[in-house]
Amino acid sequence: MTVVHHLDDSTLMRFASGNVDEAFSVAIAAHLELCGQCRAALRAAESCGGRLLELTDVADIEDDAFDRLRDHIEGSEINLVQLKPSDARPARHADASETSIPKPLQCYVGLSLDDVTWTTVAPGVLKRDITLSTKTTNKLYMLHIAAGKQMPEHGHGGSELTLVLSGAYKDHHGRFARGDIADLDEHDEHQPRVDGDQPCICLIAAEGHTKPKGLVARLLRPIVGI
Repeated sequence: MTVVHHLDDSTLMRFASGNVDEAFSVAIAAHLELCGQCRAALRAAESCGGRLLELTDVADIEDDAFDRLRDHIEGSEINLVQLKPSDARPARHADASETSIPKPLQCYVGLSLDDVTWTTVAPGVLKRDITLSTKTTNKLYMLHIAAGKQMPEHGHGGSELTLVLSGAYKDHHGRFARGDIADLDEHDEHQPRVDGDQPCICLIAAEGHTKPKGLVARLLRPIVGI
């Protein structure tokens, strides 16, 4: 598996600094399990952040600051171990087959794409909403799109990450297959079409709703829920 489409540097920097919510953290960590290039870029970003901390002037803190930080971490509802990507080693469990699910996503939907339960939202389109453990207005969900299916042309209400877990799709940005991630924002518009004779399964973290271009697609958006 060769990953062609990667995370933006700004996205990696925000992830390295902890400045992303649960929905986007899961999508980013799942991509990192499949992409050695982005794992290396993350290590570089973390090293840069560490160096900046070393150069920062020392500041006084309250005596109980460490205890309060520890209590906050221990009380966090997000399983940080699950969201931590592997280091330099390839994620064998994630690359083993086209149906295996990256580790950061397993605690939400299971080990295999074959075991995911879906809801039909449109002809040829299945959806799995993912329940998050923290409060956020962002959404995390999976789409299962049939072979040959073309999604309506649309824009985005904010940042959006689309990670391909199985199959492939094409748009004007290129071809996206397993491990590839589309790192888009509100300025991007596209019309993905499933490539090949297999369905395409994607994990999507989204800030806001999609913005369909056609009238029919706009009317159907509340029903489909994307």
